[in-house]
Amino acid sequence: MQRRTLFSALALPAIAQAQSRPVRLIVPFIAGSAPDVLSRHMVEPLSAALGQPVVIENRPGAGGNIGSEAAARAPADGTVLMLGTNALVVNQALHTRPLPFDVFRDFAPISLMFSMPHLLITAPDGPRDIAALIAWLRQQSGAAYASGGNGSGAHLAAALFGARLGLQLEHIPFRGAPEIVSAVMAGQVRFGFPTLATATELVRGGRLRGLAVTSATRNHALPDVPPVADTIPGFDLVSWFALMAPAGVPQDFITRVDAAVRAALADPALRTRVMADGTVPMGWDTARLTTFLRDEATRWGEAVRISGARVD
Repeated sequence: MQRRTLFSALALPAIAQAQSRPVRLIVPFIAGSAPDVLSRHMVEPLSAALGQPVVIENRPGAGGNIGSEAAARAPADGTVLMLGTNALVVNQALHTRPLPFDVFRDFAPISLMFSMPHLLITAPDGPRDIAALIAWLRQQSGAAYASGGNGSGAHLAAALFGARLGLQLEHIPFRGAPEIVSAVMAGQVRFGFPTLATATELVRGGRLRGLAVTSATRNHALPDVPPVADTIPGFDLVSWFALMAPAGVPQDFITRVDAAVRAALADPALRTRVMADGTVPMGWDTARLTTFLRDEATRWGEAVRISGARVD
């Protein structure tokens, strides 16, 4: 009893000190990217709920690995959060050498905040629906598609699409989703799978044609666009955005952050803002996110295997 009392007396000042400092939210991607933009929607409500300023710290590079490693090595004292995405589980399957962090060992899952499907796009003068695109692809030899880079969500969605249909396709990697859109619009490639948010307004404006979404169901932003799963049963591959912290963070911190996320996502004004481009608010708690991460490691791992994508 005396040892426990002594430990509590020593720990309390450290915890109080941590709670008086800003919380760094490490975003492993560049400013202006989808993970960054969605994180910034959450800064104000998280700051208010935690009683501490939440400050975005962009740490891009190596497909998200640089920022993820920084978060994994950060103090587990309630002063650091990380915006985790499906890149976490993709990278573990993609790299031939072990990464300097492990998704399931080095992070404490807190809340799955948002998800976003990818969108199968063609140029306005391209195939009018997914059936017409598939028919056209079957007549070609090695038709090309654009992606946002080796192992990106757009690459893996297209590779899985081709594999399930038995198609031989050529992968043309670019640096990001905006370049997928540009390549399709310019006729450099026939199709691509950028994130929905990248292409929604262009589809609405008639500058692109949206043929299918990669989520299991239709998306509210483009309700007339069917899911790929209507053509390829079981096809379900979406990008997601979760709050995580270094493993060992105090449970009280996890509880407070989870409650703050759910309260923020219940705000109609915030929901309207984030849903405008097709983003789906989730608000899943720690237990559900933990199970989800295991399932996603299997799902994206299969897509990596089928694509043949590897990074040495």
